[in-house]
Amino acid sequence: MSASTQPITTAVVAPADESAATSNAQPVVSLSPYQRAWARFKRNRLGYVSLWIFVAMLVFSTGAEIFSNDKPLVAKINGQILFPMLSNPSEKSLGGDFVTATDWKDPFITELLQKPGNWHIGAINPHSAQSTDYFSKAVPPSPPTSENWLGTDSNGRDMVARLLYGFRVSIWFAVALTIVGTFIGVAMGAIMGYFGGWTDLTMQRVVEIWGAVPELYFLIIFAAIFEPSLALLLILLALWSWIGLSDYVRAEFLRNRSLEYVKAARALGLSNMQIIRRHVLPNSLTPVITFIPFRMSAAILALTSLDFLGLGVPASVPSLGQLLLQGKANLDSWWIIFPTFLLLTITMLLLTFIGDALRDAFDTRKS
Repeated sequence: MSASTQPITTAVVAPADESAATSNAQPVVSLSPYQRAWARFKRNRLGYVSLWIFVAMLVFSTGAEIFSNDKPLVAKINGQILFPMLSNPSEKSLGGDFVTATDWKDPFITELLQKPGNWHIGAINPHSAQSTDYFSKAVPPSPPTSENWLGTDSNGRDMVARLLYGFRVSIWFAVALTIVGTFIGVAMGAIMGYFGGWTDLTMQRVVEIWGAVPELYFLIIFAAIFEPSLALLLILLALWSWIGLSDYVRAEFLRNRSLEYVKAARALGLSNMQIIRRHVLPNSLTPVITFIPFRMSAAILALTSLDFLGLGVPASVPSLGQLLLQGKANLDSWWIIFPTFLLLTITMLLLTFIGDALRDAFDTRKS
């Protein structure tokens, strides 16, 4: 056979180590939409760091009694172990003359703690939000000293303690108001958007009428009738805090209710509540989540403004708005208004950075 007529063979070369190549292949991990959103949120360094700073401030203020308290955390007097922060004994039980609760800044108690065998462990800042050092020679409001790191307010109370306890009241009030307002707003928006028709038109008119009611007038009237409290303030503000969010939830439900997966669920015989809970609501939570930090900012500012106007919490409750009011009355006492304003500014900036990061994280156009 000639060379021109010989058959041509093609050799297929296999990989040198096919089994190793297969074992080194990385499996493809499928992430849920919320996992992808969290990954995008973490890439926003400013928002991610702001979140952890805000969480640290929240935890620190929640345990305010541990860090700032005029009572010892634990004390040993005359052989007995006491926990005054949990249960403050009477002065008579410690060898004093009075049956009232022990004032741990009293000279008698101070000398008692210095006796051999007696000891105590106190907080880092030995002042609480309501404690007043009646034995101090400084005239309130007094400037910062080694005893009062940021001075005292016009009533002689420590500014560090007032800021710490006031921040706790403001932030947890904002959390509660955000939860209540979000729940009502989601429920109202879901009903209007999912059912539509006359249900939507009727409820829209109700929302418009209710939104036109002057909220500040209601607050003034109720503040004059009832004793101010955080619970009453929470209820009154929650009556209006849901209106803005319900519009966004309504728009999301109107868009999602006409999609194919909702029609398929309806064809399978699922009830309206099952369709809303399992399918429409999880896909309509983007505006709810992204607006949470901004709603908290609005709640903090609302409480601070009402306290500044005298329509907020009682005088016995530490408040940032009350500190601003004292700073306005004592403009020469910079240690009152400046730290309060700085704390509010930092809190608002942190919440704004977190909100911007959440908005970008749930933007599906960003990979």
